Amino acid sequence: MNDFQRDGSHLMSCAPVEKWDDWVEYDPQAWPRRVARHFQLIPTVCFNCESACGLLAYIDKATGEVVKFEGNPKHPASRGRICAKGPAVISQIHDPDRLLYPMKRSGPRGSGKWQRVGWSEVLETLGGRIRKAIQEGRGEEVMYHVGRPGHDFIMDRVLQAWGIDGHNSHTNVCSTAARVGYSLWQYSDRPSPDHANARFILLMSAHLESGHYFNPHAQRIIDGKLAGAKLAVMDPRLSNTASMADYWLPTYPGSEPAVLLAIAKVILDENRFDAAFVRDWTNWEEYEADGFVARGQNFAAFTEALRRHYACYTPEFAEQESGVKADVIVKVARQIADAGTRFASHLWRGAASGNLGGWLSARALMLLHVLTGSVGTPGGHNLHAWTKFVPRPFSVPPPQKRWNELLYPPEWPLCQHEMSFLLPHFLKEGRGRLDTYFTRVVNPVWTFPDGFSWIEVLRDENLVGLHAALTPTWNETAWYADYVLPMGQSSERHDLMSQETHAAKWIGFRQPVLRVYRERLGEKTDFTYQTNPGEVWEEDEFWINLSWAIDPDGSMGIRQWFESPYRPGQKITVDEYYGWIFENSVPGLPEAARKEGLTPLAYMRKYGAFEISNDVYKQNEKPVDLEGAAVGPDGVITRDGKPAGVMVGGRAVAGYNTPSRKLEIFSQTMVDWKWPEFALPEYYRSHIHPAAAAASSGAPPPDFDPRYTPAVEWPPEARGDTYTLLPIFRVPTLIHSRSGNARPLYEIAHKNPLWVNPTDARKLGGIRTGDLLKVHTEIGYFVLHAWVTEGLAPGVVACSHHLGRWRTNKDDQVERASSAWVDLREIAKGQWKMRQISGVDGFASGASDTSRVWWSDAGVHQDITFPVHPDPVSGMHCWHQLVRVEPAGGSDRYGDIFVDTNRSHAVYLKWKALARPAPGPDNLRRPLWLPRVVRPAEAAFYFDRQADL
Repeated sequence: MNDFQRDGSHLMSCAPVEKWDDWVEYDPQAWPRRVARHFQLIPTVCFNCESACGLLAYIDKATGEVVKFEGNPKHPASRGRICAKGPAVISQIHDPDRLLYPMKRSGPRGSGKWQRVGWSEVLETLGGRIRKAIQEGRGEEVMYHVGRPGHDFIMDRVLQAWGIDGHNSHTNVCSTAARVGYSLWQYSDRPSPDHANARFILLMSAHLESGHYFNPHAQRIIDGKLAGAKLAVMDPRLSNTASMADYWLPTYPGSEPAVLLAIAKVILDENRFDAAFVRDWTNWEEYEADGFVARGQNFAAFTEALRRHYACYTPEFAEQESGVKADVIVKVARQIADAGTRFASHLWRGAASGNLGGWLSARALMLLHVLTGSVGTPGGHNLHAWTKFVPRPFSVPPPQKRWNELLYPPEWPLCQHEMSFLLPHFLKEGRGRLDTYFTRVVNPVWTFPDGFSWIEVLRDENLVGLHAALTPTWNETAWYADYVLPMGQSSERHDLMSQETHAAKWIGFRQPVLRVYRERLGEKTDFTYQTNPGEVWEEDEFWINLSWAIDPDGSMGIRQWFESPYRPGQKITVDEYYGWIFENSVPGLPEAARKEGLTPLAYMRKYGAFEISNDVYKQNEKPVDLEGAAVGPDGVITRDGKPAGVMVGGRAVAGYNTPSRKLEIFSQTMVDWKWPEFALPEYYRSHIHPAAAAASSGAPPPDFDPRYTPAVEWPPEARGDTYTLLPIFRVPTLIHSRSGNARPLYEIAHKNPLWVNPTDARKLGGIRTGDLLKVHTEIGYFVLHAWVTEGLAPGVVACSHHLGRWRTNKDDQVERASSAWVDLREIAKGQWKMRQISGVDGFASGASDTSRVWWSDAGVHQDITFPVHPDPVSGMHCWHQLVRVEPAGGSDRYGDIFVDTNRSHAVYLKWKALARPAPGPDNLRRPLWLPRVVRPAEAAFYFDRQADL
C-alpha cells in the first residue's frame, strides 16, 4: 500500500482545512505516472445564481493560476456540495471571449465599435456628470439598475451617500408578486422554510431543481424526505421536481389560489386548524367581511364567519378551475393538517410571477401556515428576516429626501419593488430622462419583456444621456452602452452574502482569490484589477473611487462616507471596510477568530463563511421591555411613537412588523388603498384563464371580468388556436445572462423547444418533435421547434426563458458558445425583425475546449416578443401569455422574430388602466409600513411633503 492509500485521502469528499495551504493531488493527465501537483485552496462564494454557495478555488502553486473550483465544506448552507454552475466558474474566468478592459463606444450606439480606455478616464467622466446632475438638482436623473446584486446593502449605502433615489432592480420581472403576498401577512417578504425538519413539503413550481437557493434547499428537502416527509409539487409542468414528488398537482396556470383555498376550507371544515395560534397570532378582531364585523365578537363567531366566507372554495370548484382532482385536494389537505407545525412550503416564481393576481398565491399559501400554526416552528415556515443577516458598516448615510417616480410611479402604490420593466414606456411618455444610467449584471434587452422598446430608448441620447454597463460578460444590453466596464466573476471580487437557506443565520464572504493568494506571498495590491485578468475590477473599489471622483474635495458631503474609519480623511480600502464589519457587526465572529489567533478578517479569508446562530425559531415571541413604552387598546406596544411589540397572553413580545404586530389575515391596507375586495386571501382569474382566452376571440363570456383583465387584441396576421404559454421555468444549469460564457453549462442545455401535449400536436396537424411552430403574441411572433410531451396539460404550451442569446456581428468575440449571429433590422418605425444567420460553432482560442463545441443551437429569444403586463396590485410583470400557435410557413425559419413596439405601448396603456393609483390615506404615495427598497426619508412618502435636495 502506498502513502496515498494509507493516509485515506483518496476517500475524502473535501480537502480538510488544515491542508488548504498545501493540498496535493495527482495530475490525471500524467497517468500512469504519479505526478504530484500542489495547490493552495482559497474560499469564495459562487455568483452563478442567488444561492451564494461556498466555493474553493484551487490555485496551482507552480503557475499561480486558478485551475478548478469545488465546494467549500465550511459553508453552513451548501456544506461542500455544489451544483453544475459552481465548477463552471473556471470556464468563465478563462473564457477567451470575456470582457477584460474598460471600453468606450467609438460609433453610434449599437454599432459595435469600441475603443479601450483607462479606469481613470471612466471615473473622471462619470464622476463629473453625476456631480453636475446632483449640483443642479437633477439627482433623480442618475439611476443604478441591477439584476441579482450578489451582495447586501452596499449599494443602498452608496446611493444614499449620493443623496439620490436612484436604485432600480429586476425584481418586478422576478419575484415581486410573491413578496407582496407575503408582506401583507408578515412584513417579511419571503419565506425561510425548514425543509429538513418538515413532515409535509409543498413546493409551488419546480423549486427543488431550479428555484431560489435551490442547491441548499434541495439538500434539505432530500434530508426531509429521507426522514419521512411527503413532498407535493404544484406545477402545470412535469418538472424534474414534480417527477420525484409524492403528489403532483398539475394546476391550470393561475388557478393555484383556488386549490390552496380549497385546502384551507377542508382544514377549517374538519376543525383541524390550530385555534390557539390563529386566536393569539392573527388580527382576527379586525376582520370585516360578508356583513360580519369581528370587533366585539368572540373567536368562535369569527371562525364560523371564516368558514362561511370560504364555503365557495370547495374541492369540486378547485377541480373545475385547476384540473386537479377533488379527492387529491382533500388528501393533500389532510396530510398538511397531519403535519401541523411541521408543514413547510416555498413559492417564488411560477404561479406568483406568471399570473395576474399571482400575489394571491402567497396570500393563500400563508393562510395554510396560519391555520396549521406552522409559523416560526421546527419544520415549518419562518420569516426570511429571521435567518438572513445583513451587517451594518462603520457609518450609514441618512435616507434620501426625494422620491423618484420613474422608479415608484403613483399608479402602483403597493408595488414591492421598482417598476423597472416599464422604464422605456415611462421615458417615451415624457415622465423624465436619464442623465447617467448604470446597468449592473442586468440585461433588460434580453431578460425583460418587450426588449425592442428597450433598444429604442437606449439608442436615444435625448432619453438616456450616458449608459455605463457594469458586467462580467458582453450582453445584448451592453451593446447599446457608451461604456462597458468589466466587473469580476465569483472569484474576482469582494461581497458579503447571506440567504434564508435553512434554519440558521450565516454569512458568506466572496473574495478575489488571486489577490488573496498574491498577498499571502507578500505582494502588495492597491486595487483588485491588478491581480484579476486584464483590468477586470470589482464594484466595491469602483464605487469608492467613483464617489471620490464625484466629490473630490469633500464639499458636497459625499466623500465623508468613503473615508477610512481608521485613517481619518483617507480613502477607505476594502480590507478596512470588511475588517470593520467583521470586527464590530457579526455576532460571535471576533470570539471565534480570537480562539484561532486570527483577526476576524483573516478568519473570514481563511474559511469563507461563518454561522452566526441556529436559534431562529419563534422570533415573534421574543420578550419586549415595557419600561418607557405605551400599550394601546389593541395591545400594540409603542415606544417613541413607533410600534415595538404586542401583548399576547399577558406577555409583552416582539410580534411581527405589521400594523397589528400580528399576522394579518385581514388586510386593512388593502381596504385603505382601494382594493377592499382583497382584504382577505382570495382567488380571481388570471389573464390567461379560459374566460380571458374566449374574450380574446371577440365574444367575452359572462364570467369574464374586464375590471381585472384586458382582452387580448391579436395582430391581423396572428393565426392558429389559442394556448396558454408558460415562459418562465428555469433550466437547472443556467441562470439568466450570467452563465452565458460558461461553455460546460451550455453543452448540457442549449435549446428551448416549445413543449406541446400530444393532443395539441394532433390538433396542429400531427406535428412531431423537431417540427417548426410559429407562436404569435399580442405584439409579434417567434419561430421554434416543437417538443411533443405529456409533461403538461392540453391547451398549455411551455418554453424555457434561459436561451436565445444573440449577437449582431459575426466576428465579434461575444459569447460565441451561447449566442447566434443574427440580422436585426427595424423595417419600419417600431417594427423589428430578427433572423438567425448562423448558430453556435466551435472556434480556435487559447482555451482548448472551444474547438470541441459540437452544438449549433443557441435557442430562441421569446421574451423580446412579450408585451408588458403590470399587475395592478403588486406591479409584477405577469409573464404567462395567451398565444396563437400554428405550424410554421414556407418563409419562416428557426429563430425568426418580429415585434411591433407600437402595439406593445398600446398594451402597456391597457394594463396601466387597471391600476388604482395613489394617493392613499393622508396623501401618501404608499403605505408607510410596507417595505421599500433603499427607503427614503418619511416625508418623501407624502405627495405634499417631499423635501428638496
